[in-house]
Amino acid sequence: MAQLVKDVMTAGVAAVRPESSLVEVATLMRDQDIGDVLVAEGDRVVGVVTDRDIAVRAVADGADPHTVSAASVAGTGPVTVAPGDTVGEAVTLMREHAVRRLPVIEDGRPVGIVSLGDLAEEHRPTDEPDR
Repeated sequence: MAQLVKDVMTAGVAAVRPESSLVEVATLMRDQDIGDVLVAEGDRVVGVVTDRDIAVRAVADGADPHTVSAASVAGTGPVTVAPGDTVGEAVTLMREHAVRRLPVIEDGRPVGIVSLGDLAEEHRPTDEPDR
């Protein structure tokens, strides 16, 4: 039987409003020790901001992180998966869209994130040491 996204995803999500500043986003990332935050309007996910997005799309261009919004650097129209999708389907979507994280959506609401790291950890041989 194929393994499902719900078996490997990180449950729960951190989300901000589209108008939230990058300072707010970065603070949330630091405080929760995460590398991605969903951008949401109500329960609807409209984008994903990663730590790399902040560095490459804002800071490297000299943008002021106090005034730049999450929506302005977020990848838009995020590719998503459902908890009942297979791990193979998630891997295929990551490859097709060149992303490392997928929001997990159930009944229109975000319930978790599945990352390339989650999938790699799941497929690591049991005799291989943690790094």
